[in-house]
Amino acid sequence: MTRVVLQYGRTGLPIDLPAKNVTVVEPRFVPGLADEPAAFREAVRRPIGRPALREIVRATDRVAIVIPDHTRPLPRERLMPWLFAELDHVPANNFVIINGTGSHRANTPDELRQMVGDAVFQQYRIVNHDSRAPAMLAAAGRTVDGRAVAMNRDYVEADRRIVLGFIEPHFMAGFSGGYKGVFPAVADLESIKHYHRAAVIGDPKSTWGVLAGNPTQAQIRANGALLPVDFLINVTQNRAREITGFFCGDVLAAHEAGCAFAKRTAMIACPKPFPIVVTSNSGFPLDQNLYQTVKGMSAAAQIVTDGGLIIAAAECGDGFPEHGSFKKFLFEHRSAQAMLDTIDAAPAPIEDQWQVQLLALILVRARVGVYSKIHATDIRRAHLEPVADIAARVRDEFTRIGADAPIAVLPEGPMTIPYLAEGVRD
Repeated sequence: MTRVVLQYGRTGLPIDLPAKNVTVVEPRFVPGLADEPAAFREAVRRPIGRPALREIVRATDRVAIVIPDHTRPLPRERLMPWLFAELDHVPANNFVIINGTGSHRANTPDELRQMVGDAVFQQYRIVNHDSRAPAMLAAAGRTVDGRAVAMNRDYVEADRRIVLGFIEPHFMAGFSGGYKGVFPAVADLESIKHYHRAAVIGDPKSTWGVLAGNPTQAQIRANGALLPVDFLINVTQNRAREITGFFCGDVLAAHEAGCAFAKRTAMIACPKPFPIVVTSNSGFPLDQNLYQTVKGMSAAAQIVTDGGLIIAAAECGDGFPEHGSFKKFLFEHRSAQAMLDTIDAAPAPIEDQWQVQLLALILVRARVGVYSKIHATDIRRAHLEPVADIAARVRDEFTRIGADAPIAVLPEGPMTIPYLAEGVRD
């Protein structure tokens, strides 16, 4: 037996795997900063490529602060009080906090309170971005190919814009953070759909750990820069949700520095693919629904053999997301290939087709089981295999391929970027 603990929900999931040939693939652990508030003050007073934050923001400025929504593990409840203390020369009613939902659902008042903390929730105006509400949007500019882009009206009309984010590996954009806190976070739905079009998502450079030449990241940067971002606050974290680094100041320079740091800790070479890969979706808040869990599956898919088995453990307390057509798209198609055929034939992007496309591309070359709170019937309708007991499912797979078969385990799921060292696949 080999004991592993997967990040799952808020408490974790210990598993005794009936195997000895187990490779645990996880990021290099970096201890948290000894004094987070002091490190924050140093980062915003001596930022990368920008004047000190306090010098940028005047007392009379209308200031928009963008935060990621509840699906991202940014420690907002710690960051926000430090940020407002640094900007204590600006009246509270000059600020608006924009919850950058992109095309996701709005967060409830209780969720927002938990995200930013009681004091900030009570004192400052907070708005959920709604990409589908014309009244909430205003013109921001045009893409390089001439398409109009609208963004959250409070963001557009602000005198100063501060964007917060968390740098982690990302299966389309290479890394999150940077301008991704603006686009697609506060953009209109049509722009979000165009950004996620099939040709871009299917590009081999729209993948984990790649910034240069990545067409997804290129769109993020071009569209995110349509309006000036005055200051970026990005962090990296370890598995204990401790902050390991601050990357603040100019958006591109600070983001590049943060991505380089994350890449050194998160990219893990594997000498060969594995017939079984067990992954998580990094626990709460990333594993709240099946839509987000595609990230953990994608991380595992980087090192699974063709025809191999991926087992993803994600609590999915929210089941399928309420936004878009993800669930409908999965349920209405007879196979993964049929989904890809529909996407290829569509005259324009369909909402949430990007997540369906990435899942389908995994399913045409591997089998995927899911351990979650979602009913088994719905898991099957989504072309996945319900798994009630991970250890038992591994044991069943051993009866097919042999008990000495190697297994890879990604306890932190998409916080790790596993890759084949020689670029080979069985």
